[in-house]
Amino acid sequence: MHCMASSRINPAIHLRCPSDTPLFSFTCQLQFQNPNPSNPCHLSLSKLMPSSHKILFANAARRGFGAVRAHIATEEKPASEDRMLVYVPPHPLIKHWVSVLRNEQTPCPIFKNAMAELGRLLMYEASRNWLPTVAGEIQSPMGVASVEFVDSREPVTVVPILRAGLALAEHAASILPATKTYHLGISRDEETLKPTIYLNKLPHKFPEGSKVFALDPMLATGGTIVAALSLLKDRGVSNKQIKVISAVSAPPALQKLSEQFPGLHVYAGIIDPTVNDKGFIIPGVGDAGDRSYCT
Repeated sequence: MHCMASSRINPAIHLRCPSDTPLFSFTCQLQFQNPNPSNPCHLSLSKLMPSSHKILFANAARRGFGAVRAHIATEEKPASEDRMLVYVPPHPLIKHWVSVLRNEQTPCPIFKNAMAELGRLLMYEASRNWLPTVAGEIQSPMGVASVEFVDSREPVTVVPILRAGLALAEHAASILPATKTYHLGISRDEETLKPTIYLNKLPHKFPEGSKVFALDPMLATGGTIVAALSLLKDRGVSNKQIKVISAVSAPPALQKLSEQFPGLHVYAGIIDPTVNDKGFIIPGVGDAGDRSYCT
């Protein structure tokens, strides 16, 4: 059993990692990486530090680093319920499929399959302790057994953001016993980077208590995912009922989500350090839609 340590950097960033997690580095661009796959790290954001601030820290087993306006606490602190949480599951298969996506030599069919497999794994991780269940007893071939099923009377809503979100959502039905799928088409202007909604198949109102997966492979500038989540909120879905699934995320999008959707949970295959002036994540995977559908 690992003793969990909590590091709080006021006022902006809260980290909760095992005490033996190796060195992390954070700057105003939220340069985040976890080089140790055996140690999960949960990252929660409120508002990023001003650009003049840079914070480096290491655990006690390594040499010390200075910190700017930082407070480090070793005791366990529960995360605030209104704080956005970002999860990067340390699973080797997730790392594998992200690596396949990164490779510029990956053919379109394999790229699309890698995106689908990554979506399957991230939805599996995100559904832990989240799906409604029913318990009872059944007769097995050898006797009576206590059982627990996912309650299919409450289907999970899957909302892929077209185009690339379709690939990420491809295997949703293979891991979730009951789903409803509503499509959102949102394009981004290449000059202004502003989103435009060209297809909206969301219901006028979601049933109370609906659980929603919003799937957007690339959280870059954040315009697309913010537009999608705003539509969900307008239809009665609260932040805590939504889980965002993303292959690659970047700080600008995470900052916008943190400011506008407190309590949201984001599951990402990886967090990259920055976005270029054309709105592409660096190093990223390129245009996920074009690479998925060979266009």
